[in-house]
Amino acid sequence: MSHEAISVFDMFKIGVGPSSSHTLGPWRAAQQFTKKLEEKDILNDVTSIEVLLYGSLAKTGVGHGTAIAVQLGLSGDDPVTFNVENIDAKIADINTMHKLLLAGRHEIDFTPTDDIEFLFTETLPFHPNGLTFLVKLINGNNFAETYYSIGGGFVVQEEQIGIIKTARSSSDITLPFPINTADELLHWCRKTGMAIHEVVMENELAWRSEAETKKGLLEIWRVMKECMYRGCHTQGYLPGGLNVKRRAFAVNQRLLQNKPYHNYDEWLAIILEGGHRFNYILDWVSCFALAVNEENASFGRVVTAPTNGAAGVIPAVLQYFIIFCDGNDDDKIIKFLLTASEIGSIFKKGATISAAMGGCQAEIGVSSAMAAAALTESLGGTQRQVLMAAEIAMEHHLGMTCDPIGGLVQIPCIERNTMGAIKAITACQLALQSTPDFAKVSLDGVIKTMWDTALDMNSKYKETADGGLAANIPISLSEC
Repeated sequence: MSHEAISVFDMFKIGVGPSSSHTLGPWRAAQQFTKKLEEKDILNDVTSIEVLLYGSLAKTGVGHGTAIAVQLGLSGDDPVTFNVENIDAKIADINTMHKLLLAGRHEIDFTPTDDIEFLFTETLPFHPNGLTFLVKLINGNNFAETYYSIGGGFVVQEEQIGIIKTARSSSDITLPFPINTADELLHWCRKTGMAIHEVVMENELAWRSEAETKKGLLEIWRVMKECMYRGCHTQGYLPGGLNVKRRAFAVNQRLLQNKPYHNYDEWLAIILEGGHRFNYILDWVSCFALAVNEENASFGRVVTAPTNGAAGVIPAVLQYFIIFCDGNDDDKIIKFLLTASEIGSIFKKGATISAAMGGCQAEIGVSSAMAAAALTESLGGTQRQVLMAAEIAMEHHLGMTCDPIGGLVQIPCIERNTMGAIKAITACQLALQSTPDFAKVSLDGVIKTMWDTALDMNSKYKETADGGLAANIPISLSEC
């Protein structure tokens, strides 16, 4: 059986909200397309470009900023480094000037309302998140390519279907411990005597040195915690027309009772001073998750974990571990993220991390399972308890639909992150107090069940805003 090589930095990507599938993926696809134009030496021959958005990308593309992401990607901007404060100005300039600087160096005529087409009733067969780029060349010829945003910022070009070669994962990577399933992960742990995070680190050596991996993971955590801190200190309303008020700011203020602090470390110290009361900890975990996803909904810089819509779960649980479980140590943080990434990788290989394919169980459910596993390992659980925690977390997200009101990653997405984080902590505690020998459901079993459920789920509950809350909550959007 072939094994797909997925790195920890495939599962955790630095990018811009609000959606990994509908924002980050299309952004990356646009970048890949301009790179292809450069490789074929036809970039400077382009006279016009048309972008076709299909299926789920069309139906929720406005709320998810898909058109914005495509324009930034075509302009040569990168989601990791682009200053998010400049997004509005950049898009306004394109709209006003009716010009786009392709790959940052070749100017063409471009009117977003005319040249980006939302095909609401058409879906390409491979995946609901399809988009096609069509350019006309100065010699009269056309050139087109189709891409699929398959979840978590992963992008597949149409000619790669069949080998499913992602932007970072490569078929020429040979891992010392190839893993597709939870059973295979457990096999390697038993054979080597290593913990899960140790197996993952050994595999990462196929891409880079241990020092580089550790440095990269601490950078991932830096972006996560800065996003969380920023979200807890920003008030106002979320963009998009639903007029959703940001809540993390008020919760943070109320819990801290106006105690002074000046930076992240002082903030943590004051939080810890509040004690370990059950409701106090619950409030903080919810606040952490709210903060991240309010930033995500505001086109802020976030870490896909494993998606943008579920970006708040893992930071919230890791922050809980750091503050309330004595986890404020670089090595412990690295261990947490390595374990979480492997569980997410197994879900991606055995099912999906795309809400357009599997509903919200594929996003919040997977992130909750990742966080539960990571916390369990970090608190001293055995390898089997780690897998048990992941199974428990997903089991109680099975069947969750993706039904964003107005196609925005706000209602119910933001609150679902708080619930996913709380469920992850509960799943961890259950696993730590249990004996896996008596478990009736395996992680591989629940992953297969999740995929079967995804295949049976009606398409209107898969990130289309055609069903569920999106169809039953009568809210008028002023901007969408």
